[in-house]
Amino acid sequence: MTMTLADRPVDDGAVSPRADRPKRRRFSAEYKAEILAAYDAAEPGEKGALLRREGLYSSHLVDWRRARDAGAAGGLAAQLRTGQLSSEQAENERLRRDNERLQKELTGPR
Repeated sequence: MTMTLADRPVDDGAVSPRADRPKRRRFSAEYKAEILAAYDAAEPGEKGALLRREGLYSSHLVDWRRARDAGAAGGLAAQLRTGQLSSEQAENERLRRDNERLQKELTGPR
């Protein structure tokens, strides 16, 4: 049996007992494509209802369309987030580079 958009569980954004804030939602590429297709096929009065029912903002659709139209088949797929290094990681990286430079100075021509 195929699950329709109306049959999917709704994320109420509830906070788990161990968390201080709601969990970040992630959407599959399949879900994004289905929502874009349903939104584009909906009548003007139904578009807002679709967004409310799914708990989405119009900015979600803008971003998803932009990714889809960029031509990447996986454009709707989740992107890995690359965060900044922690202060400890940054210090380790700096020390590693300094160590390499000093090793080269020691083994270089005299």
